[in-house]
Amino acid sequence: MYIKVCTTFNIADTSQYLIYAGRLQLNGWNPYETSHRINQVVVPYGYTDPRLGQDIALVKLATPVKWSDHIQPVCLPNGDVRFPAGTKCTITGWGDIRDGVSLQGVGTLQQVQVPIIDQSACQEMFQIQATEQVNIRFDMLCAGFQEGGKDSCQGDSGGPLVCQTSSGIWLQVGIVSFGLGCAQPNRPGVYARVSAFFNFIQSNVKGLQLHSAADHYWSGWLVTLTKTVIALTFAQLLK
Repeated sequence: MYIKVCTTFNIADTSQYLIYAGRLQLNGWNPYETSHRINQVVVPYGYTDPRLGQDIALVKLATPVKWSDHIQPVCLPNGDVRFPAGTKCTITGWGDIRDGVSLQGVGTLQQVQVPIIDQSACQEMFQIQATEQVNIRFDMLCAGFQEGGKDSCQGDSGGPLVCQTSSGIWLQVGIVSFGLGCAQPNRPGVYARVSAFFNFIQSNVKGLQLHSAADHYWSGWLVTLTKTVIALTFAQLLK
């Protein structure tokens, strides 16, 4: 059983990486796609491994993203935002469709709905027939099904987990971080909890307004949150 994690991102040399906005097909034609070079990547101090937490980065683009019918932003949560266990949220990505099976053909972007799992319940799942120790830390959240069947997978790392509020606003509550295999029983996907990094985000993005649990509107600011440079569906910009 393998651990799904992303490849190491060299923050000292960003010249070889591109951020794609508006991409639908990984290998096919994308008429609404735009590409953007990277100026800077900021990671939390002390980050070493996804399973030790701090699994997030801020990516500053060299050119602004232009919104269109096919490229739209997603809001970011403040530290007080919580979604209860059972809330159905959506993962998107071009990763493997199951253990060891890559996405075939033109590679159309995949999506799946999974419920949020209570942190203590998630920890208990990973202790069932455990072959290695997994600690669900305060800056992580879990989503998936105890019986398995639906999950993020290898190649989805860095992608968004988004949930819709009662007022219809979409929030990026998580970032695909790691897992033991894909869609296995008692092995839900583990995500970086975006709300746990609100101080880190605000200290590096001046003037940013995050979406509070009491908010009913969004100011229009946004930021890229991903721990690896991949083609993101939700084009977000660090100003």
